[in-house]
Amino acid sequence: MEAIQDLSTFTLTMSKAKAYYELLKPRLSMLVAFSCAFGYGLASKGSIDWLVLTMLVVGAFLLSGASVCINQIIERDLDKIMTRTMSRPIPTGRISVSEATFFSVICLLLSIAILWIFTNPMTVVLSIVSMVLYSFIYTPLKRVGPIAVFVGAIPGALPPLLGWIAMTGGITYEAMIIFGIQFIWQFPHFWAIAWVADDDYKKAGFKLLPSGGGRDINTAIQIMVYTMFLIPLGLLPAKFGITGLDSAIVASICGVAFFAQTFSLMKTGSQKSAKRIMFGSFLYLPIVQIAFLLDKI
Repeated sequence: MEAIQDLSTFTLTMSKAKAYYELLKPRLSMLVAFSCAFGYGLASKGSIDWLVLTMLVVGAFLLSGASVCINQIIERDLDKIMTRTMSRPIPTGRISVSEATFFSVICLLLSIAILWIFTNPMTVVLSIVSMVLYSFIYTPLKRVGPIAVFVGAIPGALPPLLGWIAMTGGITYEAMIIFGIQFIWQFPHFWAIAWVADDDYKKAGFKLLPSGGGRDINTAIQIMVYTMFLIPLGLLPAKFGITGLDSAIVASICGVAFFAQTFSLMKTGSQKSAKRIMFGSFLYLPIVQIAFLLDKI
C-alpha cells in the first residue's frame, strides 16, 4: 500500500515539475539564451570565459522564463479560448495563478542575481528593461494594434546585444548591427505566425497583422519588404570587420532564400505559404548567427 502511495506521490511530483517546465516555454527561452551566447561569443573574438558564458546562458534562460510566465499569468483568461494555448499549465489548472506568480518571481530574482554576479550592471539593467517591455507593455498591446509587434521586437532583439555587453561592458556600433539584424527579423517572424494563427488570435482580440490587420496583399508586401531588408543587413558584419566573407556569403544565401518564400505568399495568400515563411524564420536566425560565430572564433 505504501509503495502505491509513494508511486502516486512521485507521479504527481513529476507531473507538477513538467507543468512548471512548460511554463518556462523552454524552446523560446533556449532561443533567447542562444542569442545571448551568440552575442557574447561574437564579442569575445575567441577569448571565452566559459564560466561567465554558462552563467549568462542560465541567467538569460531564467529571465526569458520569468517573462513568458508573467505573460501567461496576464493572458490566462485569453489562453483558455485559443486552441493553441488552451492546454498550457494555467488554463488547464495544473498550475495555479499564485504558484505561477511565485515561480516567475523566483526565476526573475535568480536571473538578476546570476547576471549581476557574472556580468555587469548594464547587462542587468537592460535585462530588466527587456522583461518589462515584453511582459507589461507588449503583452497588453497585443489587443490594441500592430504597434505591439514593434514594441515586442525590441526585447526580442535584445538578447545578442545583452551578450555583447556582458562581454565588453558597453554598447558599440558592432553591437547595434547584430541588434538591428535580429530586430528586423522579428517582423516577418511575428507576422508569419500571426497570419497562420489569425483565426485563433481573433478569438482573443489580438491585432498583430499590419495594414488593417488582414491576411491580404498589403500584409504580404510588408512581410516581403522587411524580409528583403535582411539581405543587406546580413552583409554589415563583414563590411565593418565583425566577421568575414564566408559568413557574408552564408547570410546572403539565407537572406535570399528567406526572401524568396514571400513571393508565394504574395501570389496565393495561403496558410501553406505563411507557414513556409514562419519555418523559414526559425531556420534563418540560428543558421546566420552560427555562421557569424564560426567565421569569427
